[in-house]
This record gives sequence, structure tokens and C-alpha cells, in this order.
Amino acid sequence: MATKWNLDQAHSEINFKVRHMMIANVKGEFKNFNVDLESEDDNFKNVKAHAVIETDSVNTNNTDRDNHLRSAEFFNAAEHPQITFDTTSLNDEITGNLTINGITKPIALEVDFGGINVDPWGQTKAGFSFEGKIKRSDFGLNWNAALEAGGVMVSEEVKISGDLQFIKA
Repeated sequence: MATKWNLDQAHSEINFKVRHMMIANVKGEFKNFNVDLESEDDNFKNVKAHAVIETDSVNTNNTDRDNHLRSAEFFNAAEHPQITFDTTSLNDEITGNLTINGITKPIALEVDFGGINVDPWGQTKAGFSFEGKIKRSDFGLNWNAALEAGGVMVSEEVKISGDLQFIKA
């Protein structure tokens, strides 16, 4: 029988980092997301996970940039309000299908299983950290601007990472 795990949103985050003007990184996060997770056992083999990220919850601590990211030039939040990820396997990496802007591509992320512990209130919790890279243009995130000195405004590579904590249902 599968065990259901609920996301502990107070102890979870999904982040991204992208090179800006070829000289520095800009960091951001998604504030609103959920992950449904089921496992056959506490070793988390044969995991089924479905993640939903609200695109309009993107936050880079800059209102103008956040509005640009929500626009049709990037996430097109009005037409594609969610990013989704569905697992296909979990071993030393998690593989699955990522959908952004209505475009679905397989990706692989390094994953670190932090273990299982019981909190002071008797809740069994499990934690995972993940990181990886995607190519923006694979998902229709093509906006860019050429720089006078050469290069482009936004790099093609986006680093994604996160920490997810779950509560055993």
C-alpha cells in the first residue's frame, strides 16, 4: 500500500538562478507551489510525485523584473498559470517531465534524501534537496537582448534548486 506524504510548505522552497549580463547571477523563487508525493516505503523507491508551481508567484525582489517574468516574453502566466513536474524515477537523481509554457521536456535533477525524523509534535517528516539545470529555450523562454560589449542579457542556462520537506499522512 502506498504511503502519502503532504508537503510541509513552511519548510520548503523552490529557487532558480540565472546569469544576468554575463557578469552576475540573479536569484529568484516561487512562493506558491505544492507537491503530491506517494511512496511504496520509507526508502522512497517507486515514488510518484506531481508538483504544481504557480507562475505568477515568481519573486526576484524586483517588481519590474517579476512583472516581466510573468509576461508573455517569459512565463506567460496569464495563458500558462502553472509549471508542472511529474516524476518518472528516483534514484541518485530524480527524473521526470517538466512543463513550462505548455512545453513538456524530460529533465534530471540531482537529489539528496536527507532522511526521516519525527518532530516534537509526533509528525513523521522526510526531507529532500535537489538541484539541476535547464535550458530556457527548450521551454519557449526565448526573450533576450544583445549587449553592446558582446554577449546577451540573460543566459540560456537556468540553475534550479530547492528543499522540500514532507509530512507523512
